[in-house]
Amino acid sequence: MFSGRTSRQRVNSGVSQLERLLGGLFIGDNVVWHDDAGSLASVFCLNFLQASESQNKPIIYVSFDRSPRNLLEKLGHLAEYPDLTVLDCFTWGKGAGSDVFLRFYREPNQPWPCRIVRVDEPRRVNQVMDALYGVHSTMTDDVRLVFESITGMQELWGGEDHVLQFYTHSCPRLYELNTVAYWILEKDAHSSRLRANINQIAQVAIELSIRRGTTSLNILKAENRSLDNLHRPYNYWTKDLTITFEDEKRTSGRIELGLRLKEIRTKRGLSQTELAKLVGVTPSTISQVESNLIYPSLPALLKVAEVLSVEVSSFFQARSETTKRLLFASSDAVEVKFPDVPEGTVVAKVLTPVDFDAKAEPYLLEIAPEAKLPSHFFVHKGEEVGYLLSGKLQMTVDKAVYKLRAGDLVYLTAEMPNSWVNPGPTVARLLWIKVK
Repeated sequence: MFSGRTSRQRVNSGVSQLERLLGGLFIGDNVVWHDDAGSLASVFCLNFLQASESQNKPIIYVSFDRSPRNLLEKLGHLAEYPDLTVLDCFTWGKGAGSDVFLRFYREPNQPWPCRIVRVDEPRRVNQVMDALYGVHSTMTDDVRLVFESITGMQELWGGEDHVLQFYTHSCPRLYELNTVAYWILEKDAHSSRLRANINQIAQVAIELSIRRGTTSLNILKAENRSLDNLHRPYNYWTKDLTITFEDEKRTSGRIELGLRLKEIRTKRGLSQTELAKLVGVTPSTISQVESNLIYPSLPALLKVAEVLSVEVSSFFQARSETTKRLLFASSDAVEVKFPDVPEGTVVAKVLTPVDFDAKAEPYLLEIAPEAKLPSHFFVHKGEEVGYLLSGKLQMTVDKAVYKLRAGDLVYLTAEMPNSWVNPGPTVARLLWIKVK
């Protein structure tokens, strides 16, 4: 519904595979989670909150379904984050002002340094709006929000019209305020009309479902992204806060051609459509091969290997077989693309073969004179190290600008640069290493 921005600032969701499937999470995104079971979105929200805490971002958690005590226990160590504000719409909402819940506010020496704001008339939509934007007005930087939940709003407000009033007012406003908001709803608790209206306004809509004990994620909408994987379920598993998708699972003794093809294609920075065009097949063919629904003909497989600059055997090798090398020649380096970086601004090479798997991936980046990059090179959850070989660069992280000269080193843990600029008249050469 909203037009794309000239400079889109990436945000760390805390789940790197989600960002790869989604094509990145960005400032301004309203992300709606259609939760089939009512409890599946929680782990994605907690990862998002942890990533926000690690970057010292202010957080607002709007709770309709949980008492403050129950919510803080659920949040664990996040309850100790001083830049977290809980907007309590439960105590005088579903909690009906019961003394059991009001007792929380009378306890002396609260152990949580986070801020808790009680909304005393949460049944009135305007009161919730005033409280929300009153809290937001006290915050600086881009704010992260979680609404738990649209379903709780509907139960409290007694119908879909009030929910739509709040949602249709809030989404555009939050977008303009440079926030990132997660909205949770229980899929079966709402009409198809409400879900359609919500999806139309949101920038991102994701469905989480469970069938025969297996959980899956399906991207229904991802505005201003060019994706090959909309409306395709991706199975995943969770353990504590760790989320593992099916194509990340490794089984000994079995090599899946589709998985290896996707890994190598993604590392080259090619979409399924781009690879299909270079090979001379349809994007649907590449998609089906990567999903292990079909196998390519031998001529097609040879062409794919040629385009990706690998040997055909790479598609059938176990990872342990591709790591037994100590020396790599300059001819092993392969050019890669960064889909979110303006064309012509960066020439990049991965210095090890694209079918080589190791804990560190070295890249050589050449950034054009006076080039401006509106986002970071990678969407990556691990650590990153950069060494400026020559030239000058400016890196922006949050609102801080760092000026790099030849010989300077950058070390990132959970941070993600917002932008890069080469202010000089010559190419800036940067050695960059991703650490898994």
